[in-house]
Amino acid sequence: MRQLLLPILGCILACSACGEPGKLNLFIWSEYIDPKMVKEFEKRFDCKVTIDVYEDAESMLAKIQGGGVSLYDLAVPPDHLVPVMLKLELLAPLRHENIPNLKNLDEKFANPPYDHGNKYTVAYQWGTVGIYARKSADKPIDPTWGLFFDSKHPPGPFVLIDSVRDLVGAALKYKGHPLNSTDPAQLKEARDLVLDAKRRCVGFEGSVGGKNKVLGKTARAAIVYSGEAARGMTDDSETFYFIPKEGSQIWLDNLAVLARAPHRDLAEKFINFILDPAVGAQLSNF
Repeated sequence: MRQLLLPILGCILACSACGEPGKLNLFIWSEYIDPKMVKEFEKRFDCKVTIDVYEDAESMLAKIQGGGVSLYDLAVPPDHLVPVMLKLELLAPLRHENIPNLKNLDEKFANPPYDHGNKYTVAYQWGTVGIYARKSADKPIDPTWGLFFDSKHPPGPFVLIDSVRDLVGAALKYKGHPLNSTDPAQLKEARDLVLDAKRRCVGFEGSVGGKNKVLGKTARAAIVYSGEAARGMTDDSETFYFIPKEGSQIWLDNLAVLARAPHRDLAEKFINFILDPAVGAQLSNF
């Protein structure tokens, strides 16, 4: 009797598992996806999407290295981190046959220099790094990175972005140096500017946090990404965003399946879903 019950129990458990909805674990920047899109994906593919968020790329990488590579299915790394994650063997190759909507990817985002042939990543969203600030008739803002790095022309209380690459890059551009400089003297100059600005700022925040400080009027200016600035200007017409006259950078975030993703098939379905033209438009308008 005992021998008969075991196969029956196994069949019951197998059938129960077949009826369970799928799961997808998404690791993404905060405020970076429309909840309505998530609900539509869950409905269409009978699954549950669990979202965990981060505010800076360094935190994302540390958490993935600390065990997240087998916990999360998808992450959204910026362009400059993709080569690092490939070297660390943190990404799984994309099976293009499961992502037919790759044909919808704009030519300028296909075959990027950091991932030839889109073997591991697909473009998610792009934008710029700039300054988000509050208008003032009494004290106009000069469109320069000097708002943060020149102590003689402070805009008022300001927030620095909690991102090494973006903050050091802004300091390098202010001094007229290349964004990707490896020159020790130039990097030391940028470091000194950042340290001086640190003593005068009201704190470090991720892009979302910086935007919220300006909206909450606890800071007049912050270094943010263009997406947060666009949302902030919608919430408060007395705020604005600009690229400093010294120049800045264009960033490109990417969808990537992690090397030990527990739900790889569903992750690739999600990428294909995002590449649908109507869904992509909804994402960009969020």
